[in-house]
This record gives sequence, C-alpha cells and structure tokens, in this order.
Amino acid sequence: MTLLEAFLLPLLLVIAILVVAFRDLLSSVITLSVFSTVLAIIYIIHQAPDVALAEVVIGSGLMTAVYIAVISKIRTYRQTHKRGEKE
Repeated sequence: MTLLEAFLLPLLLVIAILVVAFRDLLSSVITLSVFSTVLAIIYIIHQAPDVALAEVVIGSGLMTAVYIAVISKIRTYRQTHKRGEKE
C-alpha cells in the first residue's frame, strides 16, 4: 500500500460517512460526487484507467446531474403543493 492509498482510503470512509450524515440533499449529492472522484483516483493508482474513466463520467458527472435535477423537481413540487396549487 502506498502512502497516497493510506491517505485516500480513510478519506473515502470519512466522505462516505458525510454523505449519509448530511441532512441537506444537495450537500449529500455534492459529497457523493467527491466520493466518486476519490474512488476514481484509487482506481488509477491500481492501474485501472478504464474503470476510473467510467467512474468519473458516470459517478461524478451523470449521476450528480440526475440527482440535482431530481432534487430540483422535488423542491418545485413541494413548493407548488404547499400553496395548494395544482399542476
């Protein structure tokens, strides 16, 4: 295990705990994106660039965009229905 791995693996654990601990969904999604990026760095260390690329594109990019879009829709839905309006 390299020194970089010895730093990144506990960091990964801390980030995973933060993802679950945050009460705000947007903070959790952003932290999950950081988790995915750190995981991609670990994949690169283990000489798996194809897996790292897929993790960055899907985990950090696509899934973050999807989660943020869903959170936005949920917030809009809640605001609309709090006022008693119908779609």
